[in-house]
Amino acid sequence: MSRPYNFSAGPAMLPEAVLERAQAEMLDWHGSGMCVAEMSHRGKEFLSIARQAEADLRELLAVPDNYKVLFLQGGASLQFAMAPMNLLRGADKAQRKADYLNTGSWSKKAIAEAKRFASINIAASTEQDGTFARAPAQAELRLSADAAYLHYTPNETIQGVEFPYVPETDKPLVADMSSTILSRPIDVSKFGVIYAGAQKNIGPAGLTLVIVRDDLMGQPIDGTPAMLDYKIQADAESMYNTPPTYAWYLAGLVFEWLKDLGGLAGMAEINQRKAGKLYAAIDGSDFYANPVEPGSRSWMNVPFTLANAELDADFLAGAKDAGLLTLKGHRSVGGMRASIYNAMPEAGVDALIAYMAEFERTKG
Repeated sequence: MSRPYNFSAGPAMLPEAVLERAQAEMLDWHGSGMCVAEMSHRGKEFLSIARQAEADLRELLAVPDNYKVLFLQGGASLQFAMAPMNLLRGADKAQRKADYLNTGSWSKKAIAEAKRFASINIAASTEQDGTFARAPAQAELRLSADAAYLHYTPNETIQGVEFPYVPETDKPLVADMSSTILSRPIDVSKFGVIYAGAQKNIGPAGLTLVIVRDDLMGQPIDGTPAMLDYKIQADAESMYNTPPTYAWYLAGLVFEWLKDLGGLAGMAEINQRKAGKLYAAIDGSDFYANPVEPGSRSWMNVPFTLANAELDADFLAGAKDAGLLTLKGHRSVGGMRASIYNAMPEAGVDALIAYMAEFERTKG
């Protein structure tokens, strides 16, 4: 029996080749006699894994030398607090200011958390009647002259809204790339901080990737715990305490897999083709619809609705029988959502499109 296609938004499917490699190395990593999960994080075996993973990630993303790469815990949600605690300046809350773009559920959560530490200017919002269907244009941004940084979410996992550009600002740019990182090349030098929960395009849940420019570390706001200080974590090589070692190892295998595929330029071609196929199937049908404006559609997360919502349960049941898993949309949006991250093969998207066509033929 072939492996089902898992369209979960996260934890998401991992590349089959990576899982097979981990399976082969489970009981004895490279003759060490240990599973990676059993290794000391300060032992030579795991240190070699950690350093290779960082080197491969730096190569994939062409990370400049003046940036640190951190392998942390707490998910992107902890970074909603950790980023402002490290980047804000000023003795008290009234002196601390930051710009945020409001484009979906995750940017709203980041804004709510940042308000604990600073005065927040919503430089742009595309919310209408509680929903989001597009990213703002650069001309719509109303940036503050005295903001410490600009924060945005390049891809909103729940709404399927994606920025088709990198916002321009003379302040450090902070990006929650949880659901888009490694899906295509990016210019890291345009950003002050990039952070991403691992469980979509990097590896299993429990690991959080942070890429931070050197000059933005070392001056956190008063009261910042040591664990939340970027510089302390960087100086400790992400090992201030025991890191999520097995998740770090699996992420390293994913980086190797991406390199074997030709890197992020090749991955971008595949991802764009996958998304294009699925949107074409939706747009070419009167039975399915996508709520996002075409210029802001995500490559990674494709929400869609059926013409008759009463058929949603039948659609999901039939999809499961066909080996197409976890297509139910987020509870705040409804409908369906197909998350087609790097590990989703093109054959999985083709299978979904074929199932959608057959369901429409029989139920439409």
